[in-house]
Amino acid sequence: MNYADLKELSDEQLVHAELSLERTLVTARFQHATNQLADSSQLKKLRRDIARIRTACRTRESEGGLRKNALRDQHATSFQAAAADTSGASAAQGGGFLKGIVDKIGGDE
Repeated sequence: MNYADLKELSDEQLVHAELSLERTLVTARFQHATNQLADSSQLKKLRRDIARIRTACRTRESEGGLRKNALRDQHATSFQAAAADTSGASAAQGGGFLKGIVDKIGGDE
């Protein structure tokens, strides 16, 4: 994901992309810890994509005179995790302990 591509997204799409990537990162960390992750470089790529999105969000907030994390606070409630998360969809739809952990971690940040 390029920073230039992020400029084309709306504020809501940007926040939803960040939340989706955070959920994917948590799932990938669990897979890595249990030796189920095939490509460990995916963790680094996900962290960097999240950082790019957060930078774009913060830039928009500062240009608009908003406080830090204002866009996230505004649009996080409309995020649908099961529809947005494709890599961990089976764990999210089936419930289980992973879904509960991801929901708790994703809601606190």
